[in-house]
Amino acid sequence: MADPTVQQILEETIPGSLEAQPGLAGEIDALVHFRITGAGGGDWTLDCRGGAEKVSRGAEGDPAVTITCSDADFISIATKKLDANMAAMSGKLKFAPMDMALALKLAKLL
Repeated sequence: MADPTVQQILEETIPGSLEAQPGLAGEIDALVHFRITGAGGGDWTLDCRGGAEKVSRGAEGDPAVTITCSDADFISIATKKLDANMAAMSGKLKFAPMDMALALKLAKLL
């Protein structure tokens, strides 16, 4: 089976995780930008403020954190081929500004 695309992960997997884990959106309670580099990348916004959840294409609003990663590394993290902690420590996964508490909450999405 082929790996999912970045778009599938952000627009299907993450919303599915939020639906399967009631209360997670409220726990995250933040606006997050995903900046995925590479040919399969792009910008997405995850809005979990107010307990609601919405993923949309493009960078909208003032995020609590911006996550930057290459398309290949993002897919590897989502498919558990690359550990997110190791990716962050090696600079493959970047958070700006670094908010460890929020990063740990976001890890529950994948």
